[in-house]
Amino acid sequence: MDEDSFDPKQWVAGNGRHSPPPVQKQESGEGIGAFWREVAEPQHTAPNAAPSHTTHTDTGHKSTAQRPAPHRRLAFAIAGSVLVLGAGAISAWLTAVDPIIAPSASPSAASAAPSNAQERAINLAGPGQLAGALIEAGVRADDASAAAAAAAPHLASVGEIHAIIVLLPGEGGALLQQLRAVHINGSGVILARAADGTFSVTPLAADVSRKIEVLRGEIDSESFYTSAVSAGLIDTLIPDFINAFSYDFNLASEVSPGDVFEVAYDQEVNADGEPVGQPKLLYAQLTTPKKSLALYRFQPPGEDAGWFDGNGATTKRGLMRTPVDGARITSKFGMRFHPVLHYNKLHGGTDFAAPTGTPIYAAADGTIEFAAMKGANGNLTILRHDNGWQTYYLHQNVFAPGIAAGVRVTQGQRIGDVGTTGRSTGPHLHYEVHIDGERVDPLSIPVDEASRKRMEGTALQAFLKERDRIDMARSQRTL
Repeated sequence: MDEDSFDPKQWVAGNGRHSPPPVQKQESGEGIGAFWREVAEPQHTAPNAAPSHTTHTDTGHKSTAQRPAPHRRLAFAIAGSVLVLGAGAISAWLTAVDPIIAPSASPSAASAAPSNAQERAINLAGPGQLAGALIEAGVRADDASAAAAAAAPHLASVGEIHAIIVLLPGEGGALLQQLRAVHINGSGVILARAADGTFSVTPLAADVSRKIEVLRGEIDSESFYTSAVSAGLIDTLIPDFINAFSYDFNLASEVSPGDVFEVAYDQEVNADGEPVGQPKLLYAQLTTPKKSLALYRFQPPGEDAGWFDGNGATTKRGLMRTPVDGARITSKFGMRFHPVLHYNKLHGGTDFAAPTGTPIYAAADGTIEFAAMKGANGNLTILRHDNGWQTYYLHQNVFAPGIAAGVRVTQGQRIGDVGTTGRSTGPHLHYEVHIDGERVDPLSIPVDEASRKRMEGTALQAFLKERDRIDMARSQRTL
């Protein structure tokens, strides 16, 4: 067992990909009234004016609302002001305003045509912030609470919300005239004030579809990570791609600039084509001068999802070549000049550099013999496998819940996280394989092809159908 570590290179985490949706600019002549014409509302006609009809379509709803022919039109825009609400979680701003005939809480005022109505856009982290956001926008507290209570049953408990509100200023605070609150998937609610002062409620159903995206790229001189990002692959899918090949490739040592990769992933999108939720990797292919492998993600009935070749054979066999998420080798097995002790000695394992907290997996089924702090090794886990071999995992930040001596684990099960405990100059996993008490190079162990299992019967037929669906999407990609 090696008690030393190697100084890994710096890792840079990827950035998030979502940002709040932009406020859509109102067309001239539409203004405040446009977004709430979807709901049935009281109709008002100005004296001595012939009614006109306007049809507006939004998120799949169509309706017709009457508007008076105005004697004059007043419009104003207030731009460049941002009201930050809820410690940065909520933002609101003013947009173009059009004169409307807003239903009033007072029946006697129902025929009034106020010109001081205001429209605002608000981004919320969740529905629990709606009442507070309305109050911050100037709405009376009782009115804000009533609106939030009416909207809550139709909003998901998690997920960002984009809201458009129309306010009518008054003594003691503004009255909320209309509210349209939607999630990125199109689900949400529209509130409109009725003549009796209550809110009419119109739920909005989600409007999403699924599509398969296909990307292809080449390995650059930097790393697979930078190559994948440059090709347009979402960074959250990169660990899945690496893990797909954990039994067949080591992406730190067996790929070179110019090698080709291809991915296909499933993504939900809303009516505007914007991604909704997290994508799921379906297909991964890697081609080098020495070998090429294409893998499909599939979940057999009653089993966990896994990776299979085109004939339905699982990738699982023998020991995982890379028992850590998205890592790269910084020091191989063999003699080396030690960076801390400053003399040549055997480096009895492989160092995989990865950020602190990166998951570490059991390289094969086995029983835990040791899981505790051990001097220069830091937090150490030792597994004894069914064939008598042992694998060692050094310098862990923490052990996974439930990991202790005597516990049985399965191949690919998370046993801990990468760290820099013990004699270590940076976060990494030092991984060793012991056969008959001797340390051997983990990368020299041959792959046990005989241990691969192939699906049969109905499971195989279901897999072949999924494989063909993915291949059809790949064939339709735009080159």
